[in-house]
Amino acid sequence: MSLEAFHQSEPLTLGVELELQLLNTHDYDLAPYADDMLRLMLKQQLPGSVVPEMTSAMIEISTDVCRSCSEVLGQLTPIRDALVKSADKLNIAVAGGGTHPFQQWHERRIYDKPRFHELSALYGYLTKQFTIFGQHVHIGCPDADAALLMLHRMSRYIPHCIALSASSPYVQGQDTQFDSARLNSVFAFPLSGRAPCVLSWKEFEGYFDKMTHTGVVKSMKDFYWDIRPKPEYGTIEIRVFDTPLTIERAAALAGYVQSLGAWFLSEQPFTPEEDDYLVYTYNRFQACRFGLDAVYVDPATGQHMQLRDHILQTMDRIAPYAQEQGASGALQLLRSDVEKNHNDARWLRDCQRKEQMLAEVSRQAAQRFRGK
Repeated sequence: MSLEAFHQSEPLTLGVELELQLLNTHDYDLAPYADDMLRLMLKQQLPGSVVPEMTSAMIEISTDVCRSCSEVLGQLTPIRDALVKSADKLNIAVAGGGTHPFQQWHERRIYDKPRFHELSALYGYLTKQFTIFGQHVHIGCPDADAALLMLHRMSRYIPHCIALSASSPYVQGQDTQFDSARLNSVFAFPLSGRAPCVLSWKEFEGYFDKMTHTGVVKSMKDFYWDIRPKPEYGTIEIRVFDTPLTIERAAALAGYVQSLGAWFLSEQPFTPEEDDYLVYTYNRFQACRFGLDAVYVDPATGQHMQLRDHILQTMDRIAPYAQEQGASGALQLLRSDVEKNHNDARWLRDCQRKEQMLAEVSRQAAQRFRGK
């Protein structure tokens, strides 16, 4: 199978996907209600789409193409409200967060869809452990070569994306001591990690042809990379975000990505190279483990600094572009939390420290998703 041609898209447009938790309202464990939620949601006229995910206590919502993060929020809001209304009818709840705090993966059911069953047959227990919840952000690129440049420039800022969105400190009832434990489940897949450092679409087509020739890969969906091209949409897709606890934060993260993209397109600030990836895995681990307290190693200079400081410096650099894109409010929302050394992982831990019960943490997370 040859690689699909890279379609045209409007540069810097956005699309956002959110994977969400379905919870029963008895003990706030995951509940296998995806089919019922889909049935109720399909009766409503909404932007974007609502689809099932790997296991039956998950659901994924997505926006249509948006030109600003305020438009992203404008689309996510009615979808969120419809989800909450549908969940109330079923006596369940919906929540964000990158992992459910205490669900047991072996209790999960694979959603009845051929691709999910194929993945289950291939990956075994990893598919049930893939009951994790992420936000994906698509950003439009002017052409195929520009998409690869955007992808590899954005790779330097993957630790930012992880730390700003981290919301998965708990796994199966345990504090993992990671801010984003969710990504440890992704890293277990053999085709996860980062894309090859090629900067022309012709070279990328050659790489894709080699991979399909091995029989390991059939389509771009088989790559679980942190960022991957989406030629059918004319975008790159950033996949490392944990699902935030609120749609406002989800929209703000999209605004951050758009502001970075606008800076890249306007100034072409650096040319990516393979050596950028010498510290990539280390930076990514630091962000997952320590969140905003991580150490960030600058790929260009080798300088070590606090990740939060690098984020704040970057926000200063891209502020004019954020203003152009209508994302200044998004950056300010994120900046205020960085300055307070706060993210959703910290909120979840603070809630657990106060309440002492993870079920109550899940209940309050569901309340936050409702906008309360």
